[in-house]
Amino acid sequence: MPAVCDSLLGDIEDIISEQDPKPQDLQFRRKNVIPKVRKRHSQKNVETDCDDPPSDSVIPGVQKIWIRTWGCSHNSSDGEYMAGQLAAYGYRITDNAAEADLWLLNSCTVKSPAEDHFRNSIKKAQEEKKKVVLAGCVPQAQPRQDYLQGLSIIGVQQIDRVVEVVEETIKGHSVRLLGQKKDNGKRLGGARLDLPKIRKNPLIEIISINTGCLNACTYCKTKHARGDLASYPIEELVNRAKQSFQEGVCEIWLTSEDTGAYGRDIGTDLPTLLWKLVEVIPEGAMLRLGMTNPPYILEHLEEMAKILNHPRVYAFLHVPVQSASDSVLMDMKREYCVADFKRVVDFLKEKVPGITIATDIICGFPGETDEDFQETMKLVEEYKFPSLFINQFYPRPGTPAAKMHQVPAQVKKQRTKELSRLFHSYNPYDHKIGEKQNVLVTEESFDSKFYVAHNRFYEQVLVPKNPEFMGKMVEVNIFEAGKHFMRGSPVSDARVFTPSITRPLAKGEVSGLTEEFRHALENSSESKACPSAERHKGPLSYRMAMQLPWQQGGGVLKALSLSVTLLAVLIAFYYRGV
Repeated sequence: MPAVCDSLLGDIEDIISEQDPKPQDLQFRRKNVIPKVRKRHSQKNVETDCDDPPSDSVIPGVQKIWIRTWGCSHNSSDGEYMAGQLAAYGYRITDNAAEADLWLLNSCTVKSPAEDHFRNSIKKAQEEKKKVVLAGCVPQAQPRQDYLQGLSIIGVQQIDRVVEVVEETIKGHSVRLLGQKKDNGKRLGGARLDLPKIRKNPLIEIISINTGCLNACTYCKTKHARGDLASYPIEELVNRAKQSFQEGVCEIWLTSEDTGAYGRDIGTDLPTLLWKLVEVIPEGAMLRLGMTNPPYILEHLEEMAKILNHPRVYAFLHVPVQSASDSVLMDMKREYCVADFKRVVDFLKEKVPGITIATDIICGFPGETDEDFQETMKLVEEYKFPSLFINQFYPRPGTPAAKMHQVPAQVKKQRTKELSRLFHSYNPYDHKIGEKQNVLVTEESFDSKFYVAHNRFYEQVLVPKNPEFMGKMVEVNIFEAGKHFMRGSPVSDARVFTPSITRPLAKGEVSGLTEEFRHALENSSESKACPSAERHKGPLSYRMAMQLPWQQGGGVLKALSLSVTLLAVLIAFYYRGV
């Protein structure tokens, strides 16, 4: 839908309707108004009962919404929060894109292919006449791109206002909320953590501990969207973890653009947070750390080793190296050298026996020579990382790396293939055949033939599909190993241990609904029996329970909406000569 009044309105918190007149057209129309006399018809037999609303009416809160998320676990968490708020409001979240009335597309800007999928999905939605709301890092970083014009956008720090954006989009408006959340001028971590959510997996809670980072990597587009580091207070994170366990979660993932930098902006650090979190983890439940860059983990190696040895924390850490060439790292502005990375890995492997170190490598970064690439190959040969994310370099618009001298596409592809061949030349789990391991079962395999569990080192173990195992800690014998997994059979006298302190939520059930929320939903359900009578009860009660921004004094969106409505009424009366 094309935007109107582009010359006068910005792209932050604007409500733009296709029917709204352009200011420059008003003077011309004024001169050509011909008053008309309208005949008044008496209305007879007006129905006041609960009949269906007219076909041209729009009642927000009853539509079906399809949500698609690309990218990292931080994005996944944002998607879960948006789904939860919309479901609590009354919208129906569906897995069927074709039957949905509105598509909420939550994007990732790390790689060009991810943005291409996002762009194609927008085009498909428009072809199928779907309402569209865009979220995630792509529109946040570049909201003025041509293919985003006229579409509703919700910023990465504004996901607590997704109900507003969807409601206005359903009504035919285009809404853009891209502002930064601040408290007394200080940037906040983002939306609050006690919002309702629908976990994609009811057994796994993803908690964003901070947003943004302290780096300025020359290839990174995410920084344009997520900005500088902003951490959540420890108390809020601990409370979120407690709530998750009370809802049957048995595994928590901590995520952010850089977990290692946590707390630097609020006078604390990652180890302090982790020690507080392990205090509230039930026996048998597990905590998984997210990605941390080498500079920040270097400062806390001793403490991190102790934490990673804790029985309720996976001995797993994702530390991206990106390249084993110091000159390439310098061009990337990664703020460490290869020796720093090796120091982190060597120390943790010594102090945390068996630890899994996952890492990332970019092939074909601008200026990378054959010698640089061979250094990277040697690093992989030396450490034989069991988890390696190999990425072909894609220049992202607006980043410094996009303006550097590019490595030919064919060379990038060749290096990517060569590194992939090396990675697949070794099997990291063969030596574990015959071991007994305790594994936590949390999901079903893609082919639906097995349940997927993880051992102490967050290595994937496939187990038989026994419903009794789901969400439980089980002891298994490892009898087979592949490149990315092991297979285990339960020991004959194994004790199935239940780590959760309560029954998990059902798939699709909304998390975080307080009694006040549930009361609001009950009111909404009662009004559904009579769609044309007081259908607003549920949404209004929900808004009061949520204390959304429009009721906290700001009122920008509401004021704009009322102003547009009033203007439309005045113009209509003037044109009709009333």
